[in-house]
Amino acid sequence: MVGRPDARAHYDSTLDTAHALAAAASLCRERGAQFTEVRQRVLEALWQAGQPLTAYELMPRLEAALERRLAPPTIYRSLDFLMDQRLVSRIESRNAFVPCAHPEHPHICVFFVCDRCSTSVEVENTAIEHLLADDAASLGFEIHRRVVELQGLCAQCVVSA
Repeated sequence: MVGRPDARAHYDSTLDTAHALAAAASLCRERGAQFTEVRQRVLEALWQAGQPLTAYELMPRLEAALERRLAPPTIYRSLDFLMDQRLVSRIESRNAFVPCAHPEHPHICVFFVCDRCSTSVEVENTAIEHLLADDAASLGFEIHRRVVELQGLCAQCVVSA
């Protein structure tokens, strides 16, 4: 984000999928977590999609990749694991999932979600993070998940409107 030293784009769908998967596998090894084939395929499908996907949108992609039928609970368990490992984030308003480009550290998820084309950009903003942490501390509140969503039109959709 130009001109904003406290904000930087976090999710970049152009990031090399193979590199992202290798980094995820390494993080899982370091954390003692099993990065199974199904979990890997879920993450791979999300990186390749370039936009948020629901579990039911993931299902046919995964079944094709794995060449077998999958039940929805299998996909949801994989998504839960990936969220626990901070490898994916959930866009609450759409019940859809996107990969995290920097899963190595916890951070607040600030999503800009386009109402027209459904693309999303995750921005890491330390100023917002500090404001929320300060407010939580003053309330004696313990934060477990941090998600902020802003809905509107992306730059491409604004131009084409």
